[in-house]
Amino acid sequence: MMLLRINFGFLLLAAATVVPAAAQRLAHETPAELEGVGVEERLGEFINLDLQFTAEDGYQKPLRAYFESGRPVILNLVYYTCPMLCNLVLNAQTEAIRNIPWTPGKEYEIVTVSIDPTENYGIARNKKAAYLTTFEREAPGWHFLSDYNGSAARLAEQVGFGYKMDERTGQYAHSAVIFVLTPEGRISRYLYGVKFRPLDIRLALAEAAEGKLGMTVEKFLLYCFHYDPDARSYTLFARNVMRGGGALLLLVMGLVLFRFWRRERELARAGKLMVNAQ
Repeated sequence: MMLLRINFGFLLLAAATVVPAAAQRLAHETPAELEGVGVEERLGEFINLDLQFTAEDGYQKPLRAYFESGRPVILNLVYYTCPMLCNLVLNAQTEAIRNIPWTPGKEYEIVTVSIDPTENYGIARNKKAAYLTTFEREAPGWHFLSDYNGSAARLAEQVGFGYKMDERTGQYAHSAVIFVLTPEGRISRYLYGVKFRPLDIRLALAEAAEGKLGMTVEKFLLYCFHYDPDARSYTLFARNVMRGGGALLLLVMGLVLFRFWRRERELARAGKLMVNAQ
């Protein structure tokens, strides 16, 4: 009985050791379908603006054509026949930009690119029509492009966007992310998820514009907010808020003291006039 009891205890100890170890290995193992899928941030790097794509009108154009305006650019890498995730990202983006006071084609550009080389400009044109209807106002600066000679894959590699086709379903596995670039084509910000705060997009665009658009309000907001990589959004920067609050307090005190000093001078002048009159 003693031997059985010892063996049973040994088995329990072995199970307690092996099972968590196996579970830990499984947790760190990436399914084959998701190998190479993800985002490797390459902030500050430049994309190749000479890459050629097919525009929604059927003509080949270099990526540079959408950066010549001197405006910051939101870049989407999706595929137009995606049954779910791409639509969620584009829907969330549309909802957010609808709630900022800017228009694609005036303050910024949007370039939406299909990563599926089988999708043609006709599909891109139909997708554009659908989203412009949803946007509910003119957006001359929102462009929908299709691949040309593998440019989409090269662009994805440059921004660190890893994706993979599932041969079984014919769908692409990819992350939910949009990219914000400077007018020169430098990667400025990555925004993640299937819901975007209008403030995050507004500040990301202002940041990417590098002050060239004269965004006075946004400059002030960028002083008070900074991008938190852990929260993946812009959060209040307490130190600058305190600093700004202190500066505001000094300004108010200065105005109060100035008015007090000016009033004292006026009273003194009035007193002198009365004395002279007597």
